[in-house]
Amino acid sequence: MSPAKKRARSYDSAKIRKAVLAQFGQVRDAVLTLTPEQLSAPTRLGDWTVRELAAHFTMAVGAVARGLEMPEPAQHELALLDWPSGTATESGAIADGTRELAASAQPSELFARTTARTEEVLGAAPDTRLIPTRFGAMTLADFLVTRTVELVVHTDDLNDALPGLDVPYDRQALAACTRLLADALAVKAPGASTEVRIPPFAVVQCVEGPRHTRGTPPNVVETDPLTWIRLATGRVGWRAALDDAKVSASGERADLSKLLPIMG
Repeated sequence: MSPAKKRARSYDSAKIRKAVLAQFGQVRDAVLTLTPEQLSAPTRLGDWTVRELAAHFTMAVGAVARGLEMPEPAQHELALLDWPSGTATESGAIADGTRELAASAQPSELFARTTARTEEVLGAAPDTRLIPTRFGAMTLADFLVTRTVELVVHTDDLNDALPGLDVPYDRQALAACTRLLADALAVKAPGASTEVRIPPFAVVQCVEGPRHTRGTPPNVVETDPLTWIRLATGRVGWRAALDDAKVSASGERADLSKLLPIMG
C-alpha cells in the first residue's frame, strides 16, 4: 500500500496513549455490568451479538500488546492516512477472529487480560517502534491513533445496541477519531473546493474544483462528530443524515454521497 500523499497531522502521543486506555476503561466498566440477556442482544454489525462486540474491543486494543511482543519489522510500510481505506480488505478475517475470541472466555476475563497486558508493555515502548499489523508495519504512535477509531466507532455501536447504556466518550479519543476520518476524506477526494466542518474537532478541504481563498466558502458541509463518524464508517447514509437534519450541505460540490463511507 503506497503512502498517502497528504501529510498526516500530528497527534500528542501522551494524550493518545491516555485516551486509548481511558476509552477502553469506559467500555470495560460498562460491559462488566451487562446481564447474560444483554450480552446476547443483537447489534447493527451483521450477526454479531453484544458479546462478540465486547470481544472485538479486546481484540482491537490487545493488538497493541501483541504487536509489541512480536519482532520489530524491518521497515515502515503503512502511513496513518492509508489505514482507514485498507481496513475493508480484512473484514472477514477480523470477524472470524472476533467470534473465536468471544467463544474462548468470558468478557470479564478478556477485558482483565487485555488491560493488564496493554498497560504492561505500553509504558516503556517508544513512539517510533514499528508494529506489524494486518495491513503493514506502522509506528506505535500511528497505530494508537487507529485504536481511537476502533474504540470510538464501536462504543457507538455498543450504545446503539443497548439504549440507555450511554458509555461516555473520552474527549481526546473522540477528537482523534474524528480528525483521522476527516483527513482520510481529504486523501480520498483531494482538492479545495469544499470545506467539511466537524466542530469542535476538525475542518478539512477536499473535492476537486475552484479553490476557495476568501470569505464564506461556496461549498460547505457541517455536522457533529458522531454523525460524521457514522457517515464515514457506513453506519448512516448521506441522504438519511440530511433528512434528519444531522448534516447541513450547501453548494453544488457539497454532496459527499459518492465519497462515503471512508472505511467499512
